[in-house]
Amino acid sequence: MLKKRIIVCLDVKDGRTTKGVKFQNNIDIGDPVDMAAEYYKQGVDELVFYDIMASARGRGPILDLISRVASKVFIPFCVGGGIGSIDDIRSTILAGAEKISLNSQAVKNPDLIREGARIFGNQCIVLGMDAARDATAPSGYRVYINGGRTKTDFDALEWARRAVDLGAGEIVLNSIDADGMKNGYEISLTRMIAENVPVPVIASGGGGKPAHLADVLTEGKADAALIASMVHSMGYTVGGIKQELNASGVPVRL
Repeated sequence: MLKKRIIVCLDVKDGRTTKGVKFQNNIDIGDPVDMAAEYYKQGVDELVFYDIMASARGRGPILDLISRVASKVFIPFCVGGGIGSIDDIRSTILAGAEKISLNSQAVKNPDLIREGARIFGNQCIVLGMDAARDATAPSGYRVYINGGRTKTDFDALEWARRAVDLGAGEIVLNSIDADGMKNGYEISLTRMIAENVPVPVIASGGGGKPAHLADVLTEGKADAALIASMVHSMGYTVGGIKQELNASGVPVRL
């Protein structure tokens, strides 16, 4: 059986790691380079770095900071935020990222997924999707962009399928409704996407205790769970979470 992955997310704003609830009221929680090094030491499987203001401010990724983080971790490292062109993808990879997360920019220019996958390979292109409940959307969930601030005409399930057809090799699926609430992942959303696309789905938004990860990795059919608050401020370690998951029968890399 394939091992389930535990991924730590660093949301970065103005060069510092930040954490909010439903994308609002963000507070500074530390230096992303130091935090990346610590989570690598704890045994995290992958690291995701999001520059949460880049797209909204219309600028590209902070390559110097990405390079400094990449120098501290020797695991898959995914970077998102403000990556709007093939040149941005190339420079981010050259700065040390193995994967590129396209979110707002992919909605604005879906061809970026196709071109990115053609040049760098499907395994390199990750669709980042922020979705919220919306009864008017065919699947019941709508896609938002610009850090959850802008509603789109995209239905979450339709967009996931289309992005995979274009070449996305993985989806990081973030529930805006659950984000930062620590009450558990959005199981129904995660399972719906996971059952309808042939690529790995990473659940994001809502992790507050190891049981929440166990639920989304089993009932939610996610291939990986993304965590932030649990290790940033709630006293959990990556190793401790993995031990609990392993004890509950979820296959993880120990």
